[in-house]
Amino acid sequence: MSELLRQTFAQAKKEGRNALVTFMTAGYPTVEDTIPILKGFQDGGVDVIELGMPFSDPIADGPTIQVSNSVALENGVTLKQTLDLVRQARAEGITIPIILMGYYNPLLNYGEEKFIKDAAEAGTNGFIIVDLPPEEALKIRGYVRENGLSLVPLVAPSTTDERLELLSHIADSFVYVVSRMGTTGVQTSVSNDLGELVARVRKYTKDIPLAVGFGVSTREHFETVGSSSDGVVIGSKIVTLCAEAPTGKRYDTAKTYVEGILNGVKHKILTKDEFNSLHEKSINNAKALNDIANEFDEKHKFSDRFGEFGGQYVPEALHACLRELEQGFEEASADPKFWEDFKSLYSYIGRPSSLHRAERLSEYCGGAQIWLKREDLNHTGSHKINNALAQVLLAKRLGKTNVIAETGAGQHGVATATACAKFGLSCTVYMGAEDVRRQALNVFRMRILGAKVIAVTNGTKTLRDATSEAFRSWVTNLETTYYVVGSAIGPHPYPTLVRTFQSVIGKETKEQFASMNNGKLPDAIVACVGGGSNSTGMFSPFEHDTSVKLLGVEAGGDGIDTEFHSATLTAGRPGVFHGVKTYVLQDSDGQVHDTHSVSAGLDYPGVGPELAYWKSTGRAEFVAATDAQALEGFKLLSQLEGIIPALESSHAVYGAVQLAKTMKPDQHLIINISGRGDKDVQSVAEVLPKLGPKIGWDLRFEADPSV
Repeated sequence: MSELLRQTFAQAKKEGRNALVTFMTAGYPTVEDTIPILKGFQDGGVDVIELGMPFSDPIADGPTIQVSNSVALENGVTLKQTLDLVRQARAEGITIPIILMGYYNPLLNYGEEKFIKDAAEAGTNGFIIVDLPPEEALKIRGYVRENGLSLVPLVAPSTTDERLELLSHIADSFVYVVSRMGTTGVQTSVSNDLGELVARVRKYTKDIPLAVGFGVSTREHFETVGSSSDGVVIGSKIVTLCAEAPTGKRYDTAKTYVEGILNGVKHKILTKDEFNSLHEKSINNAKALNDIANEFDEKHKFSDRFGEFGGQYVPEALHACLRELEQGFEEASADPKFWEDFKSLYSYIGRPSSLHRAERLSEYCGGAQIWLKREDLNHTGSHKINNALAQVLLAKRLGKTNVIAETGAGQHGVATATACAKFGLSCTVYMGAEDVRRQALNVFRMRILGAKVIAVTNGTKTLRDATSEAFRSWVTNLETTYYVVGSAIGPHPYPTLVRTFQSVIGKETKEQFASMNNGKLPDAIVACVGGGSNSTGMFSPFEHDTSVKLLGVEAGGDGIDTEFHSATLTAGRPGVFHGVKTYVLQDSDGQVHDTHSVSAGLDYPGVGPELAYWKSTGRAEFVAATDAQALEGFKLLSQLEGIIPALESSHAVYGAVQLAKTMKPDQHLIINISGRGDKDVQSVAEVLPKLGPKIGWDLRFEADPSV
């Protein structure tokens, strides 16, 4: 019912006032509170309601909205129930426009066309989809128009003129202008250059109304923002007030607050009959609208897609970060001096890392000859240093003085802290609180190197939440900050960038093996898989050598038939997570699953899009090793080869042993030992009482072995 939205803004303009748009998450603080709060909005004088569709990983939102999402999901709110709440609101006399606001993955999971049709039938007027890229928005806009609804685009201070022109074509009711870079949340003041931003947007949107939000919380803010816009959006402040209000008083809280913002000014409310009449008019008008050409062509030197996977599914403000990074990476990759500088660091890293045959492990398997690529011998103890040093060089090229990173097992954090110490940049590492606990040694190493480590207490308190927090920090502090992503995950260009810098592993391996085996290729390559940095780095140089089997081993946790694992490619489904379309561990409503692995570095519910593509084409095979099986791999390499591997690499060892047993003695298999196990000795000691009996390993840590 885009017609109602258009009439709402037109009526506000006619009356010489600003439209007020307010936000509330469906099902927060409780499901029973939602309808009273929406009634409070309408009775207090609100023009448009944004109803938040809860999502497990809202990376564009600050702590207030994130908590509301988490609580709503704990309350059992699904997309279907959100639509039921809209339906109930209409039945109980709420006739002002309702826009559903949220993230793409739940809609993708539900079925975009079906969801939009069901939303129209429930009484919704339109959508704001925070992380919907323009090329996808054009497709969704077609479904929306067919049902007489409106797709409201988001624009930010960083939105380019090219994107503004396209987004203005998508808009048919109003445009939501994000007034500042960063995440949602209450601010003490309004941006000084808001008028300039609105004027730039109006060059493209012409007469389409603009509603401005992000940080508005007071009557003074409302008046200031309203002086240059057609509407004002308020969210976090109301969410907080309603959460703090006593049970049974949330209608009054919502109503009283908006009355204060509007200084008591109210507008005429449609009757149910008038509302239903407009609904029919919107459906009929939709059929008469002209189609928009489904074309949007942003130029990329490196493709942003791997088949159907990849892309940039991010909040609008993040596009500036990614655009700057992509341009910097494209220029650096074409500059021989950049590669000269990177290769000059090989001696610092310890490259080339050795490749040698694991004689006793091969004998144990009785099948293929097993070789070990020793990335564990690199400076800092893993493959992560390759990517960290290259990206810090890129950060220096871009003139950044601050570097941030996410880390799970801590090895990427240590590598980034090391690179920053070497080149004199400040370093902040985001790490889930649970990973901080189980990787205390690496936390201390990072601090020794001068890095600040921030323990993330949101959600599962693991790598997933650390990554979300790092993205939020980056978009807020773009001017001075570079985000060193540690794995081949996230939006373009990160998967390509990380794989490019890590491909030194596979290139070296191919050259080393050929020199020792009369120019031959190995028969199989095995690597562990979390996000994909070591596996894409190892696999990519062999991608077109189809005689070489590529085997990725994921974290099976307690078993893929349980809820406690991180085997994304084995048990996940295509979806959108952390800005990229890939395989995701998700529930039936498109909410991202909690994960589990004995290895902190593999404890992630997504995976790199290039790996997803290789799975879809069959170029690579993926299996899962349980915690107990990984511990068996850990034991085998330690006791047969005198090499204590990282728990991540132990998954690959187990998978490789099983594969080697099926191969012939004249065949060759290479395992990428991505990291050393010093960091995991404490974790192994903790899990041995539980997992040791499963593999016949009766070893226990003794605080005082002399007793």
